[in-house]
Amino acid sequence: MIVSIFLAIIIFLTLIQAAIPRLLKKTIVFGVTIPELYVEDEKLSSYKKIYSTITLLVGLLGILLLAFWGFGSQLREETFVIIGLIIQFSILITSMILYLYFHIQTTKRKREMKWGENLKKVRVADLASRSNDEMLPSFIFALPMAITIGLIVYTVSQYSAMPDMIPTHWGPNGQPDAFSEKSPFSVIALLLILLVVQGMMVAINTFTKKSGVKLNAARRNSSRIQQLSFRKYTSWFMFLTTVLLTILFGFLQLTTIHGEFAGSMMMMVLPLGFFLIILLATAFYAFKVGQGGSRIKTEVIDEETPGITDLDDDQYWKAGVFYVNKNDPSIFVEKRFGVGWTINFGNPIGYLVMIGPLLIIFVISFLL
Repeated sequence: MIVSIFLAIIIFLTLIQAAIPRLLKKTIVFGVTIPELYVEDEKLSSYKKIYSTITLLVGLLGILLLAFWGFGSQLREETFVIIGLIIQFSILITSMILYLYFHIQTTKRKREMKWGENLKKVRVADLASRSNDEMLPSFIFALPMAITIGLIVYTVSQYSAMPDMIPTHWGPNGQPDAFSEKSPFSVIALLLILLVVQGMMVAINTFTKKSGVKLNAARRNSSRIQQLSFRKYTSWFMFLTTVLLTILFGFLQLTTIHGEFAGSMMMMVLPLGFFLIILLATAFYAFKVGQGGSRIKTEVIDEETPGITDLDDDQYWKAGVFYVNKNDPSIFVEKRFGVGWTINFGNPIGYLVMIGPLLIIFVISFLL
């Protein structure tokens, strides 16, 4: 079972990493803004092909090695897990090195070719489109929190009947493999972590919803549709993740309270189902939607607007990955490499929304 799980993760990771250049807006290449006129440049296309090919080959090598060690040798489970993690990090590090190299090459080519110097730079922020925004309202994200609070109340009421040792970690087979002594804190620690994650999702959805709808200056009509679709799918993806986490954590909590609540088969099947649904949802989100909705097909015809390009804000993107702009009130902005959103590191609220909950989770885990 552990072999199949790691193989699925590495296959998924390889495909996503290799496909990233094709999932992004054409006007963003390795974190660099490219005017619409030059997005089909042969050099840029070759950079994307080399990145995808090398990443794919490294991933395939990792898959073959993992399959060989998993099915063709008698490695201990702990050793196999370490090897699996090493292979995953190798794929990520390889893709990161390739990204940084081609980021530098793309920046150099843009500068040498003087792309955009003779074009009028325009930033199009469509505030009117917010009225058509189909992102889920934040109170919907708060509903799972009510379930978690209810589970906390129920756990307190069942405290005397709970076992002396409380599970704090579950292995790949769904069985607990780490425990903490029973205490008023340890019996609800799992639910407290879930509550923190749910609160973080509410905050992310709220601040993402407030971010501006940035349109492509040369393709305003089609990019408006793509942006709104991207925001809608992002919101639903986050909500699905929140619901699945609530179901999983709630199930684990109930099995702690009532040992007979589920058999060994259910303990293994439910986490695997959670894992499978998350992978499929992530794949759908990435390949169907793309960054900024770039893969959403539209039948809208854009009016020709010659001589303009998007405002170049490359100076605010460190290595094309970290957005640092104190003058931008947005807390979340679209990633430049990858699908989804990242925080504005120039806005202190972003640290509070993302890092604050992680610190709380770390403290809760440390105290167990």
